[in-house]
Amino acid sequence: MRFQFIGCGDAFGSGGRFNTCFHLVGETVNVLIDCGASSLIAMKRLGIDRNAIRAILVTHFHADHFGGIPFFMLDAQFFSRRTEPLIVAGPRGLPAWYERVMETAFPGSAAATRKFDLSLVELEPGHPVAIAGTRVTAAQAAHGPPGGPFLALRVEVEGRSIAYTGDTEWTDALVPAIRDCDLLVAESYFFDRQVKTHLDYATLAAQLPRLRPRRLVLTHMSEEMLARAGSLPCTVAEDGLTIAL
Repeated sequence: MRFQFIGCGDAFGSGGRFNTCFHLVGETVNVLIDCGASSLIAMKRLGIDRNAIRAILVTHFHADHFGGIPFFMLDAQFFSRRTEPLIVAGPRGLPAWYERVMETAFPGSAAATRKFDLSLVELEPGHPVAIAGTRVTAAQAAHGPPGGPFLALRVEVEGRSIAYTGDTEWTDALVPAIRDCDLLVAESYFFDRQVKTHLDYATLAAQLPRLRPRRLVLTHMSEEMLARAGSLPCTVAEDGLTIAL
């Protein structure tokens, strides 16, 4: 099984990186985690078979994590000519947000007839769900109003566990989602500057004894954080980086 960073950038293209989009592939699994606005470009650059993707797991509805959905959907309809079913899973309110993002990007597209079945699955924090051969458990992230549609995710499949913080400031709700995972992909927007709704490396590092991930990879970094990348004692994501699990 492998985990590839299709895009690992922030909302503003820091370091010239594509928006957030990860690809988890194994013998029984083929899913995306988030699908930011530039994700289709990045997938085509990497030669990824979009029709093989069975599900897209979404952490929240900001454009750098969700804005690639319309492009993925229309590409599936008209160019890759998808026929296999697709699941999109995300926070509460997903059906309304799906219609909103589709209609904003391409008016009339939300209700267009497709050649494949689409299922929209709402994830509730703390309630595991079986999706496309995986066990997905969401946790409540802190990236806006308390209890808002912002999630961290733990994905368990083929004897491995992958945790992703999504965008969030530190919250103890992350601990059960992350603890003892094989791979932790963690936002690290700044080095030690604490800001609302985002996670900094110093805060994350202080929590690592509680989290105990077997491997840590940092993502969603600002220009300031990228300038420190070579001095950090852990892996820093790059577009195209592949991790074997």
